[in-house]
Amino acid sequence: MTQPSRGAAPDAPRLPSAGTARRRRAALLTVLGTVLLAGCGIRTTSVPVDAGPAPSRVSCAVPDEEATAPATASASPQGSTARVYLVCSAQVAGVNRTVRAVGLDQSAMAVLLLRELQRKPRGGESAAGFTTAVQGDLAVEGPRRGDPRGSLRLSAPLGDLPPFALAQLVCTYAGSAAVSEGGGVLLGGSDDTPVRRFTCTGDLRTDPEAAETAGTAVK
Repeated sequence: MTQPSRGAAPDAPRLPSAGTARRRRAALLTVLGTVLLAGCGIRTTSVPVDAGPAPSRVSCAVPDEEATAPATASASPQGSTARVYLVCSAQVAGVNRTVRAVGLDQSAMAVLLLRELQRKPRGGESAAGFTTAVQGDLAVEGPRRGDPRGSLRLSAPLGDLPPFALAQLVCTYAGSAAVSEGGGVLLGGSDDTPVRRFTCTGDLRTDPEAAETAGTAVK
């Protein structure tokens, strides 16, 4: 048996290669990540998940100087402030607009407010995240024969309106002293279904989908 020479140095231990070290670190991080997720009650998955873009933050609050800006070119110092409800952050919220409403009856005021709802938000309203769901071809008129006094009829069936649009109309009309009837609005569509009484409830403002089943039929 050959004995190592007395003066020879022992073999140096082999160090792991850079690639091996990286693989070990990756495996360790994977194990640690799995443990942390399990502790948080989150299930891991081997399939990449696309959660979509991060949700954007909007204020849904218009600065005072924007909220009182003229809504139309025809607005004048004799104009009045109208509360118009727009869509923001999956709910409807009011903004103030100056409108020329002197001498308008209920039907004319309803038409004016509808036009405001159809107008695309701009300036401070747009920057705050407001939009509108009320289609530009929608029209409104007074009651038909047989409808209760003070009713309004839209040019489309109520069931065909987007829930957000109906919530906007209900809250805007119900909040207008010139249009509302007893704190609510009597609203019907272009079909033969009876007019329904709507009120702008908290549920309707925070969950516009509730507009589909809101309202009480009035005969």
